Amino acid sequence: MTPPRLSLATWHERLRSPLPEQVRGPAVDPAALTVGQVHLGLGAFHRAHQSVYTEDAAAATGETGWGVLGVTQRSARVAEQLDPQDGLYGVLTAGADATSLRLVGSLRQVAFPGRQTPVVLDALAAPTTHVVTLTVTEKGYRRGPDGGLDLADPDVQADLAAAAADSDEPARTPVGLLVRGLVRRAKGAGTPLTVVCCDNLVDNGRVLARLVGQALDASPALVPVGAWARDAVRFPCTMVDRIVPATTDAHRARATDLLGLHDEGLVVGEPFTQWVVEDSFAGPRPAWERAGATLTHDVAPYERAKLRVLNGTHSALAYLGALRGHATIAQAVADPDLAELARRYVDDDVLPTLVAPDGTDLAAYRDDVLTRFANPATGHTTVQVAMDGSQKLPLRLLSTAADRLAAGAVPHVAAVVLAGWVAYVRAAAAGELVVAGRTVPLDDPAAAVLAEATRGTPEQAVDGVLALRDVVPAAVGEHPGFRAEVVSALHTFTR
Repeated sequence: MTPPRLSLATWHERLRSPLPEQVRGPAVDPAALTVGQVHLGLGAFHRAHQSVYTEDAAAATGETGWGVLGVTQRSARVAEQLDPQDGLYGVLTAGADATSLRLVGSLRQVAFPGRQTPVVLDALAAPTTHVVTLTVTEKGYRRGPDGGLDLADPDVQADLAAAAADSDEPARTPVGLLVRGLVRRAKGAGTPLTVVCCDNLVDNGRVLARLVGQALDASPALVPVGAWARDAVRFPCTMVDRIVPATTDAHRARATDLLGLHDEGLVVGEPFTQWVVEDSFAGPRPAWERAGATLTHDVAPYERAKLRVLNGTHSALAYLGALRGHATIAQAVADPDLAELARRYVDDDVLPTLVAPDGTDLAAYRDDVLTRFANPATGHTTVQVAMDGSQKLPLRLLSTAADRLAAGAVPHVAAVVLAGWVAYVRAAAAGELVVAGRTVPLDDPAAAVLAEATRGTPEQAVDGVLALRDVVPAAVGEHPGFRAEVVSALHTFTR
């Protein structure tokens, strides 16, 4: 027999019977919430992260004005999952040894811009909306080579034309939708607004502020709105962290077993969660600090620690793990040699480059990261994490190497990791990389350039990579001591 679909009605009916101890319901009464926050990019990460913080903040304060209007990005699929469920969905927390389920009710409305752009624009303009959050992925911002808004993008141009006309035609880009909402807000009540970028972009608040500013400067009709926005809109920086694996049929079956209801909107998350937000708001906001978020005047130390300790180690385990045939990050960190190398990488090369954020023990943070990576429930594969190395490694690895070299120290373990990437690229480009019985292709936007750069002897391959200035900074690529370390390490991978 098929279990009933999750909804407010079926949840209330379910409460007539005892719940398993691993299950808890929404922290607030969803029906009591009104919308005060709009979220652009209603994917799994938001539902497992910011939406939970917002609900817990409302529960801590008793405020009912922080319901969320969630806006999908490319399709109506999420709306089709959540509308029949009255916005309710479950977060399945998957630890190494235990699983729990909580329902979240902070999402009060879902809109698909392809059909409901006017609904979103009205919400962005409403004086009762005080906060906008975004998780649209780096690609969603439509940036050009210089990092600014790609004003030649036809979709960006269409949105800016619609903004100048203040029309209701379907929005095509997240930044365009936001700008159009700001136009309508400026022409209406003009109340202040805080826009919180939650994507993994360095200095993300200032990046988004630049994009919005460029959009508003692109048309004479929008210049007055730009002047208003400079005074009335804030863009705090943030750092977000939670591993949110793709939801599988096994996850759905487990949630159904626990809840007794079928949840089409289920998302999955690891037990760890972190949110650091710059304390720079234009007006009211949820009391996210009451839900465990950190409010600070400087997000950068947290961001740098995450990039170098977590992301850098993730990449190291991905390349070196794949070369050893490990299919998952959990398998790689269970390899004693790789676990020791990861620890030495952080201790010897990364920690000397960091200033600990207030109240943070970086050695304990390192241990937490390795424990999280060992959780098989996260499902991260080495090949998945190894993708796009030419874009990831400049911030995750090579910035660390540059700082150590500037301090007069050769980062030995970082050299091993870079050699591992070169070996991975060489093997994948040649069709010789086999992981878990599958031949793995080179998945990188610079694949052709990398394949050419890594041809020849190990020495030639290292020189080819170190000469790629879009990837390797000159201070690293031209350092003879670092080059020697990378060459020596690469020879160990090619024996």
